Amino acid sequence: MTTTPRLDGGDAVVSAFHAAGADHVFCSSGSEWAPVWEALARRHRDGEPAPRYLDLTHETVAVGMATGYGLIARRPQGVLLHAAPGLLQGSMAVHGALLAGVPMVVASSESTTYGDAPGHDPGGQWYRNLSVVGGPHGIARPFTKWSTEAASVHTLPTMITRAAELAWRAPAGPAYLNIPLEILLEDWDGRQAKPVVPPGATHSSPEEVDPVAHLVREAANPVIVTETAGREAGGFEALVAFAEAWHIPVVEPDSAVCGNFPRTHPLHAGSDIGPWMDTADLILLVNCRAPFYPPSRRPSRAKVVVIDEVPQRPHVVYQVLFADTYLEGDVANTLRQLTKRARDLDDRTVEVRRAAQQERHAAEQSAIEAAEAKAAEAEGVDPVLVAAALRGLLDGQDAIVVDETITHSRVVRRHLRTPAPDSYFYVQGGLGQGIAVALGVKLAARERPVVLTIGDGAFAYNPVIPSYDASHAYELPLLIVVFNNRVYKSMNLNHRRFYPDGAAAQTGEWLGTDLHRLPRLAAFAEPFGMHTETVDTSEALMPALERALKAVAEGTTAVVDVLVTR
Repeated sequence: MTTTPRLDGGDAVVSAFHAAGADHVFCSSGSEWAPVWEALARRHRDGEPAPRYLDLTHETVAVGMATGYGLIARRPQGVLLHAAPGLLQGSMAVHGALLAGVPMVVASSESTTYGDAPGHDPGGQWYRNLSVVGGPHGIARPFTKWSTEAASVHTLPTMITRAAELAWRAPAGPAYLNIPLEILLEDWDGRQAKPVVPPGATHSSPEEVDPVAHLVREAANPVIVTETAGREAGGFEALVAFAEAWHIPVVEPDSAVCGNFPRTHPLHAGSDIGPWMDTADLILLVNCRAPFYPPSRRPSRAKVVVIDEVPQRPHVVYQVLFADTYLEGDVANTLRQLTKRARDLDDRTVEVRRAAQQERHAAEQSAIEAAEAKAAEAEGVDPVLVAAALRGLLDGQDAIVVDETITHSRVVRRHLRTPAPDSYFYVQGGLGQGIAVALGVKLAARERPVVLTIGDGAFAYNPVIPSYDASHAYELPLLIVVFNNRVYKSMNLNHRRFYPDGAAAQTGEWLGTDLHRLPRLAAFAEPFGMHTETVDTSEALMPALERALKAVAEGTTAVVDVLVTR
C-alpha cells in the first residue's frame, strides 16, 4: 500500500519557488529551514523538480550571489536567511540589490509561540535571542520593495508568487517575506501556486514619442546620460542604435551601475557631464536616477527628457531630475521607437556635432595613451598599468568584470574600456559584497571568464572565507585582482579636504586609514588550493595575470594582490 507523504510549509516554499521560476535558492542556514531541507531531500529522492539549493556560510554571500546571478538572468531567485539576525547580517547586500535593480525573494523567519504551544518545540533560542518587536518584516521594510508576513500555510505559496511578481516589476528589486517557523511546520493541502510569468511590456505612445523626436531633431548639441540602460534586456543594443541614428554622444557618469554603451565607441563621451551643463541644448536622461551633483546643479539652458520606466524611484530618498518631458514606457522599446524617427536631420548640424565628438574622442584616446605610457615608465606598479594590462589580457575573451574599487573605480572603467553588453557591473551599496556578486555572475555565465577588481579596503570588508568556500564547493572560479595601496584612501581624502590645515596635517597622524598591518591578502586563498600571486613590480604584473587567468580557465579561483603605488 502506497501512502501519500505528509506535506507541510517546507513543501509549500519549495513548490512556490519552483513555480516562480527560480533556478536557485541561495541559503545561509538557519534552524527554521529544516522543513525546506526535508522537502528538497524528498524531491531529490523521488526525482521531482526543484530549484537548485546552494548551501552558503554567510548571509552576504547568499544575497550577493543572488544579486550577481540576477544581474545576468534578470529574473527573481530565492534567498533564505536566518531569523532577524540573519536578515540584519544580510541587509547591506539586500539594500545593494535594491540599488542595483535586481529582483529576488528574500525570506527569513520568527517564532509565534516561543515554546508555549502544543506540538513541535521551536527551541528556546527564539524566546531568548532571535525575535524582534514587530517581526523581521518590519526591519526589512526600508531596504526592500515590499515586506510582509505570511500568516497561513494555505496562503504561503501565493504570497511567494506575489513577492516574485512584485520583485520582477519595475523598478526591479528585492521583496521580503517573513515565514514563521510554526507555519513551515503546519500541514499543507498541496494547493500549488500559479507559475510566475514575465512582466508585460509598457510602451510610450506615438503621441508621446513624436514630440521628443522633434526635440532631438531640432537640437544642435544634445547629449545622452545613462546609468543603467544596459541593465534592461536589449537596452545596451537599443542605446547604441539610438545614439548612432541621431549622432548623439553618450556620457556614463560615475553613478553608472553597469556597462551601458561600448567604451570603445566613437560616440562614448566619458563620465563627466560637466562640459554639457552650459552648452547642451537637450539632455536625454536614459535610466539615470542621479544625473547631476550637487542635485541643485541645473543645466543652464538645456531641456531635459527623462526616458525611464519608473523615473521617480520610490527607494531614492532625494532625487532631482529637472525633467521637462517624461517617456515612461519600456526603455529599450522607447529607444527603438525614437531610432525609427531619426530622419530629416539637418546635415550641417549633424556634421558640426560629429566633428566636435570626434575631437573629444580623439583627445580622450590621446589622454588614455599618455596615461598608460606614463604608468609604464613609473617606478612600482601604477593602477593605470594594472587596468591596461587587464584590458590586454581579456581582449577577445568575452569576459565579465565586476568592480568593487573606490579610489580606482574611474581608472578601472576608463582603461578597461569594456565594449559589450553584460561585460561590466559595479557593486552597489556598502563595501564587502564584491566576491559574492562575482560568484553569482559566474554561476549565471559559467562559460565566460569573470574578473573581480577590488581595493584592499573593500577586500577586507568581504566575508572572504565563506566566499572562497562557495567558489570551491560550487566550482565557480574567479580571477580576483586586488588594487592594494595599503590605505583607505577615500576616507583619507575627506580628512584632508575638510581639515587641510588641521592637527592631522601638522602631525601626520591620519587615523582610520592605514592598512599596512594587514597580512598578504592573497594568502587567504591558499588553504582552498587556489592560485595566488603577490606583485610589486611592473615587470612581474603581466606574467602573473597570465598565470592567474590560465588557472581560472583550468577551474580554480586565482587571487592576484597587486601592490599599487597610489
